[in-house]
Amino acid sequence: MNASPRDETAFPQRRAATRQVRLGNLAIGGGAPVSIQTMATADTRDAPAAAAQARACFDIGADVVRFAVPDAAAAAALAEIKRILGPDRPIVADIHFDHRLAIAAIEAGVDGLRLNPGNVGSREKVREVAAAARERGVPIRVGVNAGSLEKGLLDKFGGATPEALVESAIGEIHLLEDAGCEAIKVSVKASDVRRTVLAYRMLSGRTQWPLHVGLTEAGTLRRGTVSGSAAIGILLSEGIGDTIRFSITAPPEEEVRAGLALLQSLGLRPRAGATVTSCPTCGRTQCDLVGVAQRVEESLDALYRAEPSLPRPNVAVMGCVVNGPGEARDADLALVGGKDEFLLYRRGVPVSRFPQGEAVSRLVDAIRSFQTIGPHP
Repeated sequence: MNASPRDETAFPQRRAATRQVRLGNLAIGGGAPVSIQTMATADTRDAPAAAAQARACFDIGADVVRFAVPDAAAAAALAEIKRILGPDRPIVADIHFDHRLAIAAIEAGVDGLRLNPGNVGSREKVREVAAAARERGVPIRVGVNAGSLEKGLLDKFGGATPEALVESAIGEIHLLEDAGCEAIKVSVKASDVRRTVLAYRMLSGRTQWPLHVGLTEAGTLRRGTVSGSAAIGILLSEGIGDTIRFSITAPPEEEVRAGLALLQSLGLRPRAGATVTSCPTCGRTQCDLVGVAQRVEESLDALYRAEPSLPRPNVAVMGCVVNGPGEARDADLALVGGKDEFLLYRRGVPVSRFPQGEAVSRLVDAIRSFQTIGPHP
């Protein structure tokens, strides 16, 4: 039996209406759940290594993994990557400069393409790619980036403004539609929150193709997570966005974790593990609260991946007696720290005391037996 946590109502109540396209078996847009994407950093030409990295991302919650395709060897390796991952894990080929690589990736069996209008080549080349994609039912993402915008648009707008980003996207959408492309996704990314948000707001009013939302080149793990959350969170809260990516200078697994955390905090994706509340610590703390809280999250993530049918109570991990007992009253299970020890609370009632080193294992034991407890009063 699952707990009845403090419900987080998903918002907004209404999302912008978009068409639906499919990446393999994954629906994007048209009311489908917001999906999480990342991009492999492994060399695509090393198919086993690239597939292993992608599998790790899928295992922690990614819905789509994209691969760089810098040359023909990388395009050819996509077939083996797809074979290793299987049909239920969508992969996307990231194409720049050479339209022939896009056609080769389609022939290798990818589920989607990302094309950059700023460097993919002439209209005739784009039409060739569109024809091959239409024949195989492969959607194409129009991936506009502020750093690689067409020169004519930079001259027209005086730089990579939100208006320039949107005009680039709309022009490529029209080209693909005229070429008979039946499945399109769109992104208009800048490296700062303001331009990104303004561009997506404009674009949302001008197309009904699903939108891939993100902040490009967002920065290192901490800065990139904060900046990406600001941009993506603003847009999702306004109902804009069908699939997201955090572009962080960090392993792709960290992008997935950031995406999961954001969607869960907005109520747009069910939590994979327990709901964990933890305090920021202060000078009153006399235990390793940071270490225990981190181990609790990691242990519960692993626990629910291995045993998804276990109950998922609200958990609090608190560092002292100021807010600890109060949070313990609201939580289903709580660890409240003392001097190198913890108390375990069950529905606000202290039930056991033990050394700090036993805290995580005692909590896991309490979760395993939690199903015998009745509803929270």
